[in-house]
Amino acid sequence: MTPSCIRKALAACALLSLTGPAVAHTTLETVDAPISSPYKAVLRVGHGCDGAPTLRLRVRIPDGVVAVAPVSKPGWTVETVNGSYGRTYDYRGTAVTEGVKEIIWAGTLPDGRHDEFVFQAYLSGDLQPDAVLYFPTVQECGDAKANRWIEIPADGRRADDYKHPAPGVKLLPAGSGEN
Repeated sequence: MTPSCIRKALAACALLSLTGPAVAHTTLETVDAPISSPYKAVLRVGHGCDGAPTLRLRVRIPDGVVAVAPVSKPGWTVETVNGSYGRTYDYRGTAVTEGVKEIIWAGTLPDGRHDEFVFQAYLSGDLQPDAVLYFPTVQECGDAKANRWIEIPADGRRADDYKHPAPGVKLLPAGSGEN
């Protein structure tokens, strides 16, 4: 192998080692979406907690996300926590002041297995394009074990700078695409 090929192979390995841990995080399948539009959130869970199975997944719904409806999952129960939004949002011409603030799925996902948890929502036109909207998520695994995917980057930082980043979606201007 030539020195140039060796350098390229080492660079490829370094790049793969940087991207590997992100696969372990709880992430959103669709990472950008326009405001003033429906959004299908697919949360991907890639593992349990230090060998323990996932028993519960809790997702906090951020301000500006309305008309939230979780999708049923065979073998899992789903419940929602409703509350006041703290302000009025326009949902397709209707003023809404309360709705789903948290979704909780309960069941069993063995460690080492991947799965998806889905909900439908509407991204309010009051949200700011080019911002990232975060969905803090707690993955409970029994015996007090949990993965708390709740870290929201401070200004000037990125989700990759954190060990347990919250899943996020970049907000696009209204009418800039379909999910």
